[in-house]
Amino acid sequence: MKENIIVVGGYGYVGQKICKELAEQYPGKVYAAGRSLERAEQFSRSTDGTVHPLQLHIGKQIHPNILNNVKLIIMCLDQTDTEFVQMCLKKGIHYIDISASYSFLSQVEKLHKKALSSQATAVLSVGLSPGLTNLFAQHAKSLLDETDAIDISIMLGLGDQHGRAAIEWTVDNLDKKYNIMQDTVLIEVSSFTEGKKILFGQGIGRKKAYRFDFSDQHVLPQTLDVPSVSTRLCFDSAFVTRLLAFLRKLGLARLLKFRLIRETFVQLFSKIQVGKAMFAVKVDAKGKINDENMLVECFAQGKREAAITAKIAAITASKVYSTINPKGVYHIEQLFTLEDMLQTIQQSTFIETIIKKA
Repeated sequence: MKENIIVVGGYGYVGQKICKELAEQYPGKVYAAGRSLERAEQFSRSTDGTVHPLQLHIGKQIHPNILNNVKLIIMCLDQTDTEFVQMCLKKGIHYIDISASYSFLSQVEKLHKKALSSQATAVLSVGLSPGLTNLFAQHAKSLLDETDAIDISIMLGLGDQHGRAAIEWTVDNLDKKYNIMQDTVLIEVSSFTEGKKILFGQGIGRKKAYRFDFSDQHVLPQTLDVPSVSTRLCFDSAFVTRLLAFLRKLGLARLLKFRLIRETFVQLFSKIQVGKAMFAVKVDAKGKINDENMLVECFAQGKREAAITAKIAAITASKVYSTINPKGVYHIEQLFTLEDMLQTIQQSTFIETIIKKA
């Protein structure tokens, strides 16, 4: 009987937190995997052996027997192709991915029939954004009779500690053009343009946020059938947010394509400690209730973005591991609801919903 859980990238910043959360529920069944056995063993010792170490290099050929007793894989690393995902699904292994890159997630979506035939469940868009933002959007839509547009905004605290992979992904997307759905039509937009003042709630107030290529805005028009969806990003430091927008406007962000400049920028970004270790999410859903224009506002505030990502990933993993779910490839809002997560995430995160006239 398959019973093991492998967290790929399990000794990384977010992966460690996921491993620890799951090891409390499934002692002796959780493995922190990655290409460095030494780092996996070091992390295992820090957990007093409650999390096992495993060497697994997804960029190289993997012997299929390594996955023989595995029931669930949680992926915390960015991938450029679906070879490993296909291997998991072919063996009937359930799969969860915390990636925020739609260019990759859209490739995994195409594996739906493969997952169906192998009786495997794959859940994508698991984390803060995408993840909590998807569930907020689903929740807001359920409160409206008709939904015309959903605007998602994320604020990240620069005083928080972010994993290198997350910083690299942010840097790599500073100078990017991409398509979003607006009134059922695809339009091209650019990262860190079209700044908009967003009210993030009590204690934070208004922050100017800019377009950014999070995957939720690509997914939700399909999964929730909403004609317009956009996602914006800002940091708790208004100066840093404006600086990035200014660099983008001057065209200097293009220099990040050069390896040395990119590496220097990643290092500088990782050392910035000018804000708080917090995050905030705001979802505005515009639509109608009884033919009257209404606005649903969903707020979330908490400490440590990696921790909330780990909690949502662990809750999702537990539900996939221990309950029967539809087979195939799904985004989180297609299988679960905000209520499924509330009991756990409310312990560390303030969540509020307001409905008012638009």
